Amino acid sequence: MTSAQISAGSLIREWRTRRRMSQLDLAMEAEISQRHLSFVESGRAAPSRDMVLHLAEQLSIPLRQRNQLLLAAGFAPSFSERSLTDTALAPAMAAIEIVLKGHEPFPALAVDRHWNLVSANAAIGPFLANVAEPSLLTPPVNVLRLSLHPGGVAPRIVNLAEWRAHLLDRLKHQNDASGDPVLVELERELRTYPSGLKGGRPVPIEPNAIVHPLRLAHGDAVLSFISTITVFGTPLDVTLSELAIESFFPADEQTRTALVRLAKERAK
Repeated sequence: MTSAQISAGSLIREWRTRRRMSQLDLAMEAEISQRHLSFVESGRAAPSRDMVLHLAEQLSIPLRQRNQLLLAAGFAPSFSERSLTDTALAPAMAAIEIVLKGHEPFPALAVDRHWNLVSANAAIGPFLANVAEPSLLTPPVNVLRLSLHPGGVAPRIVNLAEWRAHLLDRLKHQNDASGDPVLVELERELRTYPSGLKGGRPVPIEPNAIVHPLRLAHGDAVLSFISTITVFGTPLDVTLSELAIESFFPADEQTRTALVRLAKERAK
């Protein structure tokens, strides 16, 4: 069933349930009466365009799904959805390239809403070395699949069980937030890959740890990374709202030294 066939009220109720909010909770956040919200959800009252957008904001509904909600309510979408090559997105795409380049000699990459690779800097090389399954590097490259597939990067991830759990937890939270069926299927697929657990026991977290590191075997060394996620602030375009940059930083001096050396070798 499409969003045009589903009532706006039922979609609002679905998102409210997804956000684990009662009708009273949402009504108070939206500063409307619970009675009016009940009428909207049941279809006894038709929400205005402004009310649809107001409720969507309180529910933190992603822009793509806000458009679907507007269509279900009988209104035209509010948020554009452009291709990555659209000239209107050129400044944003240029900004991404500046961030990626500026992060060298440390690795950084940009992904879309389905974790497909949009761009990466030259320092990403260590992540792509010795990938046994060539199809994983055929565009569109799915970064999560490449990371956890037994023919991808997974065999070189020293703390695979820990890192896999971290990625799956991130993906689950994203699924909870977006309800994207493609991501739901991706999560289902990734959970079938080897867990990396020894004896079925979870790996204990280091007592003094401040983040989940990624520990990657590279040659005779082990590179250790921490990462940050960057998104565009106040986007009004669906495509732009769904882009994210993940930047990896050395978690120790040995990794920093190795990355600087690799950058010098590439420059020769």
